[in-house]
Amino acid sequence: MNPHPSSCSNGRSIRTRFARRFLRALKKIGSKGSSSRPSPRDISWRCRRVKIAADASMASAVGPRRVWSRTMLNMLRSRSHACLHASRLGNSRRPGADRHAVGKRKRLVLKRKLPNRLGLNQVNQLRRLVPGGEAMDLDILLDETAHYIKCLATQVKVMRSIVDYCSA
Repeated sequence: MNPHPSSCSNGRSIRTRFARRFLRALKKIGSKGSSSRPSPRDISWRCRRVKIAADASMASAVGPRRVWSRTMLNMLRSRSHACLHASRLGNSRRPGADRHAVGKRKRLVLKRKLPNRLGLNQVNQLRRLVPGGEAMDLDILLDETAHYIKCLATQVKVMRSIVDYCSA
């Protein structure tokens, strides 16, 4: 049973809302570009901005009904506030960037040592993939995962349509 019947049943409206928001964000990204040949740093910046715009557009198109969309919007807001604060202090690096690399190495070592018991590792991997999944019960996690996958598929379809339209 789906506790959010209206969130998936009208996929076309989610697709339309996402497309509008995403195109608006792309227009802002494009207007900030210079007329000269972009540097590799500019290209990298634009790629990050497009990814953030796609994530934010999808999460806001879904709205606050879903845990993953609320979590994603909160993460994007807190990341933008942290980057803004760091740039005001003169530090353009992302806060905690060094800590992340060390933690990743530790997790890789731990993964090799832990046996896979009754699929718990797969569930924990799923929890890490779905925004906000760390705090979900299994049944809610599976429902949110299904919705998140549908929204990602919608995101890909819309982005492909935009590319097809622009390259025609």
